[in-house]
Formats: sequence, structure tokens, C-alpha cells
Amino acid sequence: FDGAGRGRCQTGDCGGLLQCQAYGSPPNTLAEFALNQFQNLDFIDISNIDGFNVPMEFSSVSGGCNRVIRCTADIVRQCPNELRVPGGCNGPCPVFKTEEHCCNSGKCGPTKFSRFFKERCPDAYSY
Repeated sequence: FDGAGRGRCQTGDCGGLLQCQAYGSPPNTLAEFALNQFQNLDFIDISNIDGFNVPMEFSSVSGGCNRVIRCTADIVRQCPNELRVPGGCNGPCPVFKTEEHCCNSGKCGPTKFSRFFKERCPDAYSY
């Protein structure tokens, strides 16, 4: 990246900016957190819905609740050929763009590709 923060990332690129203003482009491993939600609870999760590009461990320590979630498997090396890209592993939705793989209706089940992610990272969402 140059002095103005412009450059490119191999995976998860944010429109050529070092400081993302929105989600990076797939594939990307996504950490999500929501603080002070329903009944003042905090929520954390990891998502592989848009794919995987970096291993992640995410923890929360609050109000007597210590929770660690992780996705540290070697998914990039094991990635199915249909989803493989340099430096990452796409999720099936960005590749196939079908209801079966994107689940926009909310009425779908796991596919062989979402199972691939879930088997390697059981703490992460995969569809």
C-alpha cells in the first residue's frame, strides 16, 4: 500500500483501500460482533458464507461469560477445485449464485460445499 493507503489485497480486497469502508470482496473470513443487544447481551460469530481467506480466533469476555470461537483449519489448501482462488477459498454463493447455495429465501439446507466449511470450522456459519 502506498502512503495514501491505496493498494490491493489478494483476497478480501476493499476497493483498493487499506481501511475498509464496507465488506471486502470474497473470499473473506468474516468476524461479526454485536454489543449490548437483546437483554444487554453481546454476540460474536465467524462466517464462512463468503468464503475463507485467513484463519481466525475470536473471543469474548464479559459478564462472567468467556467464549472462544475459531476457524483455524487449513481450508485454503483443502479447498474444492470449484471454489479455489489464489490465497483463498470462495463460498459457494459468490461462485454459483443459486438459491441452493445462497439461501436468500431462508428455506434451504446445507450443501456439500457448506458441509466442507462446517466440518473444518464447526464454530463458523457456513450457510
